[in-house]
Amino acid sequence: MDEKRDLDGMLRAIAEPRRRAILSLIATSELPAGEIAQHFSVTRSAVSQHLQVLKDAGLITERRDGTRRLYRASEITLGELRAFFEGLWSTGLDRAKALAEGSNGTGNGSAHR
Repeated sequence: MDEKRDLDGMLRAIAEPRRRAILSLIATSELPAGEIAQHFSVTRSAVSQHLQVLKDAGLITERRDGTRRLYRASEITLGELRAFFEGLWSTGLDRAKALAEGSNGTGNGSAHR
């Protein structure tokens, strides 16, 4: 992961359920803020604040089209975040494999049947 990116900031940004829902909405398509807001029972101002947090964390990009602002998830940053989680998952699987194969020093790698 690019050291210039703030992993903690990204994780804080996606900790909020509405922000994760916004990311899901704009993961594959670009949408204006008003259309994003229609999916939530909060004010447009609240949605704008969520968008700003996601933008500050580098998780979304903003493009102007006349007077509209269009938002889309950042494939690069989401890819970096995915790589981080895959690294955690891989490490956990490696530990589980080592334990299952008995390399923890017990020599007991048998599975229950």
